[in-house]
Amino acid sequence: MRINHPTNYDVIVIGAGHAGCEAALASSRMGCRTLVLTANIDTIGLMSCNPSIGGVGKGHLVKEIDALGGEMGKAADHAAIQWRRLNTRKGAAVQATRIQADRQAYRVYMKSALESERNIDIKQRMAEGFLVSNGMVSGVKTTLGEHFFSDAVVVTPGTFPNGLIHIGMTKIPSGRAGEAAAIGISDSFGSLGFRVGRLKTGTPPRLDGRTIDWGMLEPQPGDENPKPFSFSNSSISREQMPCYITYTNENTHRVITNNLHKSPLYSGEIKGIGPRYCPSIEDKVVKFRDKERHQIFLEPEGTHTYEIYPNGISTSLPLEVQYELVRTIDGLSRVEIMRPGYAVEYDFVDPVQLKPTLETKLVDNLYFAGQINGTTGYEEAASQGLMAGINAALRVKGRDPLILDRSQAYIGIMIDDLVTKGVDEPYRMFTSRAEYRLVLREDNADIRLGEIGYRTGLLNEKMYERFYNKKKSISDELHRLENIKIMPSPGVNNILAGLGSSPLKKPQSLKEILRRPEISYRELDLIGGGGYKAPPGEDYVTQIEMEVKYEGYIRMQVEQINKFKKLENMPIPGDFSYHGIPGLSKEIVQKLSNVRPGSLGQASRISGMTPAAISVIMVYLKKGEFERGAGPHSFSS
Repeated sequence: MRINHPTNYDVIVIGAGHAGCEAALASSRMGCRTLVLTANIDTIGLMSCNPSIGGVGKGHLVKEIDALGGEMGKAADHAAIQWRRLNTRKGAAVQATRIQADRQAYRVYMKSALESERNIDIKQRMAEGFLVSNGMVSGVKTTLGEHFFSDAVVVTPGTFPNGLIHIGMTKIPSGRAGEAAAIGISDSFGSLGFRVGRLKTGTPPRLDGRTIDWGMLEPQPGDENPKPFSFSNSSISREQMPCYITYTNENTHRVITNNLHKSPLYSGEIKGIGPRYCPSIEDKVVKFRDKERHQIFLEPEGTHTYEIYPNGISTSLPLEVQYELVRTIDGLSRVEIMRPGYAVEYDFVDPVQLKPTLETKLVDNLYFAGQINGTTGYEEAASQGLMAGINAALRVKGRDPLILDRSQAYIGIMIDDLVTKGVDEPYRMFTSRAEYRLVLREDNADIRLGEIGYRTGLLNEKMYERFYNKKKSISDELHRLENIKIMPSPGVNNILAGLGSSPLKKPQSLKEILRRPEISYRELDLIGGGGYKAPPGEDYVTQIEMEVKYEGYIRMQVEQINKFKKLENMPIPGDFSYHGIPGLSKEIVQKLSNVRPGSLGQASRISGMTPAAISVIMVYLKKGEFERGAGPHSFSS
């Protein structure tokens, strides 16, 4: 029986994982009446796998979410039980934040955040399909026969579409242990004409911490002066919990090798492609046979549980083999498994079928975000959810969409990679994917994106003012350092010698002195001239030093960005035809017609595209502009 719900919503969000939470919060905070449909209200914001947030590349995404007005950074700081800065011995561009979280505290925080928004309604329903007419979505239908109507729909189903769990030869239709797969909505993707593929991810067994011999293990404490994720938090004073390190060994590898025929990954039962950068322990042993051991981090799942997450041994081997292999590991000889590890296969939709706004090309006002687009990880999902929620709200309000390009944010890089290149394995963010990573750092995400967050309506006046003042104070300080000259003198040169630096032979500005690798910003105060100005925060110091010490490299990247913008700002009309253009191979024409790039820059990043092909397209684009100026002409050849 069909039941029409009486409320007409602006935006409906399907799913309430990391993507769904950010999408719903964004659209509601931008003034849209938002409905969240989730299969289980108690699992809103649940961390399905690793109880951590951030890492190299991923931490950059979280900082950007926070700078735009999203919630993940605040939730991470609230639920964190350990903070760590990664790559601290490397340049600031690749340094990153990672926290270990209390899974339940994170879930409760995020559920409360959604429930506190007056523009959000939450209903426990399983979505079955979409209401579509004239190529435009108008709502969602559920397995209970209800029809919910809206102006836009954001789909964030995680690993639930046709989800299938594997533990040895046992198969369980499920998107997450103990929760049913979403069958109907997955079938609806194909019926609407979307190309659907199959991916796989996995999780390790959860261990009983009371049965671990902690005395045999190497502790890994958090940072002494933890650095918060959210720019709204200035410091952290909470007590931290340690993680512990152990390793697989020859016996562990022997158990796995002897039981590979029982692994669904190697017996052919699993068809989906797994993440290359987060392989199962079976894959590690098979593909890296020369390695004598693999590192395992034993991570607490929270402050009020003894459940332990052994990061590094994701597996889909049978439970009895899981027991055998974990008990070969130092410290785990008597360990009990609380939850078995498993692999999960699920459907995803080829993201090349999306616009850079994450709206689908086949159905207007329908947006996809998260693992449905072929990504892996909480941070990647939350970033997409935020952008999909923002763009759905902007569409409803009749405003221009928000598209972040590759020179503005890691979020822009990820989305551009997805919609331009597609995926052939679960996509994970790394700093190596960024062409301009010297200017896309964690520490300056607020300066890069704060104004955008304010304009969309997600950042309040107070936070925007904070970002603006920070930007201005850094600019003023750089100007001050450039204009204060230090004269050579025995006293100054003795101080420089004590800092391991060469003496002054002629007057130099404080900026020139700070450019020396061995001199820090705080040490300028020793040199004189009012060289040290009390900073408003540690990020201030980092940015001062980065801007000065890497000034030449940053200038080069800014020049590259300006060239990038020229290509990016040359639009390609949606009805532009590539057929019949001399110099374009059939393969390139097919790829261009499939992706339908929105700009010459996006076209240049399609796999297999050549500089010669881009030059030809540019000529035809300019020809079309000239002809349009002379009179009505078609772009088709």
